[in-house]
Amino acid sequence: QVQPVESGGGLVQAGGSLRLSCAASGRTFSSYAMGWFRQAPGKEREFVGAISWSGVITYYADSVKGRFTISRDNAKNTVSLQMNSLNPEDTAVYYCAASGRASGKDLRTGAAYDYWGQGTQVTVSS
Repeated sequence: QVQPVESGGGLVQAGGSLRLSCAASGRTFSSYAMGWFRQAPGKEREFVGAISWSGVITYYADSVKGRFTISRDNAKNTVSLQMNSLNPEDTAVYYCAASGRASGKDLRTGAAYDYWGQGTQVTVSS
């Protein structure tokens, strides 16, 4: 199993950038697909993006496509979310999650993930 731990959140002005990191313990990290989700106050959790276990395939929500980039380093057991051109609508708690059983479009669904981090707050001011 893996235990994701997010870091890198904070306050940024609209148009700025942030890079979130997720460090996952466990010797089998490279066998897990990883995903990022977010939840804004009063809203349901939503899919942001995901990356396959190999790092070759990535998926993004339409709302972040072209602005956010997911990458992973299996040697370091880390996955990153580079967020550019941030806007106030991106304000949310961002969660990293690991899936050992899903692939493809299933990775867009929270139920596909087995392990979740505690989340990191991202606030974008206008």
